Amino acid sequence: MSTATLDRDRPTPDQLRRVTSRERWRFLLLVLPALAPVALLLILPFGWLTWLSITDTAGQVSAENYILLAEQPATLKIFAATFRISLIVTLLCALLGYPLAYMLAMLPPRIAAVCLLAVILPFWTSILVRTYAWMVLLARRGILNEALQDSGLIDQPLRLMHNEVGTVIGMTHIMLPFLILPLYATMSSIDRAYIRAGASLGATPMRVFWKVYFPLTLPGLFGGLCFVFVLCLGFYITPALLGGGRVQMISMVIERSVTFNAGWGPAGALGLILVVMTTTVLAIAWMLGRGRRP
Repeated sequence: MSTATLDRDRPTPDQLRRVTSRERWRFLLLVLPALAPVALLLILPFGWLTWLSITDTAGQVSAENYILLAEQPATLKIFAATFRISLIVTLLCALLGYPLAYMLAMLPPRIAAVCLLAVILPFWTSILVRTYAWMVLLARRGILNEALQDSGLIDQPLRLMHNEVGTVIGMTHIMLPFLILPLYATMSSIDRAYIRAGASLGATPMRVFWKVYFPLTLPGLFGGLCFVFVLCLGFYITPALLGGGRVQMISMVIERSVTFNAGWGPAGALGLILVVMTTTVLAIAWMLGRGRRP
């Protein structure tokens, strides 16, 4: 067969694009039965929440719920506290989780699998049980205070619970696996040949880490940070128990609004504002991650 015949039978770029487009539509039709109920479960509650937030007690469309929230300085302070605590917990998870994920990625696979169980095991335990365990540790007459007093390091028990310190400690422990697991997956997939190549070119281990290894781990790090931060924004159990009522986060305000005041409108407005803020954070993280791609 001549070269001219082969060139004539070869598909053109337009034909390839049409074939690719048809394949995409076929895949979409195949997953549509599964996507439809998932979309309904997401859209219906969100639509109901939005409707509640923009209607008054008479069922008329109104912005009174948002005006009511804007006129309450306490609500703005609670929003600020929620973001501050979420940011602190996210940073602590990054500082603690990155070295741990790095160590797991550097270990031989069998030993890493055993060590990884220590990270995964908390997922098999209820968050409520883990929070009560921290209450036993951090209480005024808890294990930690008694150990410090018995060793002579402190005279009076430290206030480690029913404040922001205890809340941050408990939330950091519970959120840590959400950062370690995606980061470990990214680190495990990095080809060690890149590190060896950098070292063979004369770079110091620290320079190889910052110039070669760390940039390759950023997708997993960004993903883990987003997981932790977004989950912290709506966290309820641990701040409610370890905060002891002295630490207020937006989820508690929503719960009080629905439980004690039967105010679905303000609760819907708070929930919608939280969704918008969470979406904004994710959009910023996506743009930052996209900007770092080569």
